[in-house]
Amino acid sequence: MRPIESVAIIGAGNMGSGIAQKSAQERFKVQMVDREEQWVERGQSIIAGFLDEAIERRIFREAEAEEIKARITGVVGTENIANDTDLVIEAVFEDFDIKTAVFETLDEVCEEHTILASNTSSLSVNALAEATGRPDRFVGLHFFYHPAKNRLIEIIPAETTTPEALAAVEQYCKAMGKVVIICKDRPGFVVNRFFVPWLNEACLLLEDGVASAAAIDAVAEKAFHIGMGPFALMNLTGPTIALHSTNYLAKQLDCARYTGASNLREMVEAGQMWEIGEDTECSDEAAAIILQRLMGQVFAVSAQIVAEEICSIEDVDRGAKVGLRWARGPFEIANRLGISEAISMARSYSDIAGFDLPNWFAELTEPLEFSYVDTIVEDGIATVIINRPEAMNALNETVVNQLGEALDSLNSRDDVSTIVLEGAGKAFVAGADVKFFVDKIRADAFPDIYEFTATGHEVLNKLENSDKTTIALTTGLALGGGLELALACDYRVGTRRTQFRFPETSIGIYPGLGGTQRTPRICGIEAARFAVLAGNFLDAGSAAALGLLTHLVDPSEVDQTVNLISNSGKPSNKYPARPADESHPATAFALAFYSDANMAALAAGEYPEGFDSEDKMVVRQLKSLSRTSPIALSMASSLLDDAVATGENLQQGLALELERLHEIFATSDALEGLSALIEGRRPTYTNQ
Repeated sequence: MRPIESVAIIGAGNMGSGIAQKSAQERFKVQMVDREEQWVERGQSIIAGFLDEAIERRIFREAEAEEIKARITGVVGTENIANDTDLVIEAVFEDFDIKTAVFETLDEVCEEHTILASNTSSLSVNALAEATGRPDRFVGLHFFYHPAKNRLIEIIPAETTTPEALAAVEQYCKAMGKVVIICKDRPGFVVNRFFVPWLNEACLLLEDGVASAAAIDAVAEKAFHIGMGPFALMNLTGPTIALHSTNYLAKQLDCARYTGASNLREMVEAGQMWEIGEDTECSDEAAAIILQRLMGQVFAVSAQIVAEEICSIEDVDRGAKVGLRWARGPFEIANRLGISEAISMARSYSDIAGFDLPNWFAELTEPLEFSYVDTIVEDGIATVIINRPEAMNALNETVVNQLGEALDSLNSRDDVSTIVLEGAGKAFVAGADVKFFVDKIRADAFPDIYEFTATGHEVLNKLENSDKTTIALTTGLALGGGLELALACDYRVGTRRTQFRFPETSIGIYPGLGGTQRTPRICGIEAARFAVLAGNFLDAGSAAALGLLTHLVDPSEVDQTVNLISNSGKPSNKYPARPADESHPATAFALAFYSDANMAALAAGEYPEGFDSEDKMVVRQLKSLSRTSPIALSMASSLLDDAVATGENLQQGLALELERLHEIFATSDALEGLSALIEGRRPTYTNQ
């Protein structure tokens, strides 16, 4: 499979410029194309505006923004793009004839290897593929607005798309930090299939006189735990888009219920927006009707999506949470509401809409169970995907248990020689479920914390003790528990996008899934103190120098590296207890600053002898240490020392981590630090 390194975006409007910007941010070589110079310049101006805003918000430094803009080349005329471009994404108007005309030109200009894609929210991908000269190298992409900010993307392969082309595009999307849903080519794909009729149903509720627009919005916001109701959302994106989309679905799915409500049509014709007002009051009876119709619509249509095998129940929920920013997805809401009640609402809506409620949903008697760990086995290599990208802190009880079951199965298989762990989104795994810990502390339920952590140790030991070669694809963020999971593997493969961090001491606890034990055994006590105590962010180069990252490669070389590791087998020495590159600036600093001789001074918050108090790196370390919980810092330091004392007996060291859990989670500082993280504030520690 040829990796995608260069992309061209046809169309420099709001969507096209956003795709170009995000691609350039992720270091792809980008061409932004339009028919006239003025439109190309407008696209560049849009990007510059977003980047200026990002500089003001300190997301990018000015130099980084300039580098992003430098990666984007403006091109006038589709016929003038570079013929060796790896991927061309058409992002013009939602008009079949206009799109196919673009693809005719691209077929003539582009080399044989070039993959073509259409950014579409409604048109048939199969029909578009057949209209090109390369239906085997064609996919549909549905970016969500704004593509530089919204993490969701739907990938729609045509029936003719080769697995190689699909894999290449999926890898590009993941490199962009996107949460990927691969779905069938059906009208509306996934999110719009249930979301667009939801908007229209709100219009019908208003048209029927059930309540005011403000009241309907208020009931929807509370029921779906969202920041904006349907009318506010339509005003944000434009009622015209809602009308066009719902009429399209009505026609394609032969469902009259989806035909745009007359009040929506009249508003669009008049060029107006919804007048929402501030009166959100309505009767309990009206609120019940709003709730039943909006939820019933979502449940019924989501059930259709799964029945038609467009995607899984997990991906339906993922689409709602990531793409629409709902707190919960349709099926999670159904579980929370009660399955019998959800079925009743769905049946009521399906009767009104004139379609049968799918049996798989109508016949449910128990809450739905969700799978967050996917396994693919090919040529002896098992890839285990931790598929909960909608949650940064993905390691909850369900995920840990499902991961353990997957590892048990793979460890018992003779046809598997290598196990590869991978995250589904931009992060590998960004940590454990912090809310779980807060809830358990407040409920005085420490045994639940201990059981969860002990189970985590058991799961990581299934990697530690596996006779398979184990690899963590840490090609993005690996934080806290996610980093500890990666360290249990034989190898960690990263790219320039890799970032490691142990944030625990700054949130009132210590790394409790092996972080205090495996880290010093890998990179030595001084480097481990640098990583664990101050919670330093480690970029790819620093992580590789310390030895925490075993392979630092270009994104295009990841698959090849996995195959090479698989062929070479397990490492001869997984725990060398020293950095991989002592000459690297981060390593050299760690070895000197966090030496045994300096620990007493650092514990007292003082500058170690021989270090310049004006040195920015020294100042930064002391500042980071001062912001940690003193109790957590002391316990983490002690456990790192225990790793040295227990030497080759890793299990003895891990047992010490578990033994001290009650002591750390019983502190006020632990509750304060974890709560502050959830609440987005800086903690105030009392050393209690």
